[in-house]
Amino acid sequence: MGRSMAAVTSQSLWAAGFAGAAKNPFVPPSPAGRGDWIAGVTMGGAGARRYRLYRPSGTQFGERLPLLVMLHGCGQDASSFADSTRMNRVAERERFLVLYPEQDRLANSQGCWNWYDTRGGRAGGETQLVMNAIEQVCLLYCADPTRVAVAGLSAGASLAALLATRHPERFKAVVMHSGIPPGTAHSTLSALAAMRGTQAVRAEPPAVVHQPASDSAWPPLLVIHGGKDRTVCASNGLAAVQMWAQAAGASAQPPKSLTRGKRHAMAVTDFKSATGTAATLVEVDQLGHAWSGGAASQPHGDAQGPDASRMTWAFAVRQFRR
Repeated sequence: MGRSMAAVTSQSLWAAGFAGAAKNPFVPPSPAGRGDWIAGVTMGGAGARRYRLYRPSGTQFGERLPLLVMLHGCGQDASSFADSTRMNRVAERERFLVLYPEQDRLANSQGCWNWYDTRGGRAGGETQLVMNAIEQVCLLYCADPTRVAVAGLSAGASLAALLATRHPERFKAVVMHSGIPPGTAHSTLSALAAMRGTQAVRAEPPAVVHQPASDSAWPPLLVIHGGKDRTVCASNGLAAVQMWAQAAGASAQPPKSLTRGKRHAMAVTDFKSATGTAATLVEVDQLGHAWSGGAASQPHGDAQGPDASRMTWAFAVRQFRR
């Protein structure tokens, strides 16, 4: 009787989502892995957000598996992002959990994460919702809280970087694919200008982002960006690794040109400090605004690019072992 209607509605939504996940956790995405495709809902000050969790087949009760958080881009949801990246196939083979939080269209009509709105509070609310989903998955599905990495595409990449700078102690690795670094924009107009490259891209962490006290305070960063990206200018990828390098006192090493089979060639530049690699930039010259190596049948996938899903997981594993 004493609770507000909003509180009752929020608790009811969470309960309904949890009950649905408990009753029907075995609905796989397409292309299907052999594991479980579990539905869930997380709550926070910014409302409620649905998520999906992929759990590889044969997971034992109480088994602690690493967790990779995957943040979709605009116009995507958990299922389409799983389809495009085919990350569930990697998770099935390498045995880790994949969490796909979903943006609500009431929060953004295009389904974009509001990563830039650090002053208005939407970015903070959404990062907290993702953190709540991680806590929920660690509690309910035994994800290992000491082995968590976060990756994203486009707006999801920008939110991933913001998460890593706001909660550096919770992540071992962060991967930005075709995104914009935090501190570059604070409004819709400045975000659009950064995307189009119509203004100089300067990544300056705002006051709300935790400045690192040492070169190990922010988790290592992997940036993947296409040279033919007409949606998010490639200068944003360079700005992101430079931001990490400056914070860690790291310097750029000579770039290495790599080609794998008939896939697009890539240039890989490591930024190293005295204690290791703080950031890595992978520039794929022939790649547009799409997940490199993703499903060709999906709007945001380029099957001819080097496999970003494998690169993402290999990068995370290296950080887990440090």
